Amino acid sequence: VHLSSVKQCGVWAVLLWPYLLSVSIPLDCKEEQGSLSRCPSISQEKLLDRVIQHAELIYRVSEESCSLFEEMFVPFPLRLQRNQAGYTCITKALPIPSSKSEIQQISDKWLLHSVLMLVQSWIEPLAYLQTTLDRYDDAPEMLLNKTKWVSEKLISLEQGVVVLIKKMLDEGMLTTTYSEQGLFQYEVQPEMLESVMRDYTLLSCFKKDAHKMETFLKLLKCRQTDKYNCA
Repeated sequence: VHLSSVKQCGVWAVLLWPYLLSVSIPLDCKEEQGSLSRCPSISQEKLLDRVIQHAELIYRVSEESCSLFEEMFVPFPLRLQRNQAGYTCITKALPIPSSKSEIQQISDKWLLHSVLMLVQSWIEPLAYLQTTLDRYDDAPEMLLNKTKWVSEKLISLEQGVVVLIKKMLDEGMLTTTYSEQGLFQYEVQPEMLESVMRDYTLLSCFKKDAHKMETFLKLLKCRQTDKYNCA
């Protein structure tokens, strides 16, 4: 069952990967051969659209990565155990709105800063995840490629959000980096089962937060066009 599922995922990945690579380009400012921070010609509306597109792709690939990891390494009983054994998401302590009412009430500024907090808090853990996945004997190349892709595109998303904050809120470039505040704690070569569960928790939590990033950005877009009818 595992092999057939992996083969199906492989066929899907082969078909989807060229598309992902082609549509992931928009956050790069090719016409000026510079980073987003040096692209004043991009309008605020177009930049927000590109950032949303980037967030959508990151969430989609994070879903695929989590499902593939789960299929390959996490037996069903352990999937239930993750919810019962006190595994918590590293971003739980961040002041991010969670309920629908809270999200509706926060300002555009806090929506953007919430996205930036989430993005920055995941850059280091995803980079670390690459080193742990490399130690798995049977980790498929497709999983390694997907997690690496997400890790790289998260940095591009950070750049886009920072420039968007500067454009929309007329603020200077932010220097706060939430990943440096000790949210992510390293362990020295944990047992294999513990390592699997930790990595599974990381992927699951990132998928959840990636969906939050996408949701916040789309709400922001809605507010720009139809402020009183955004659900």
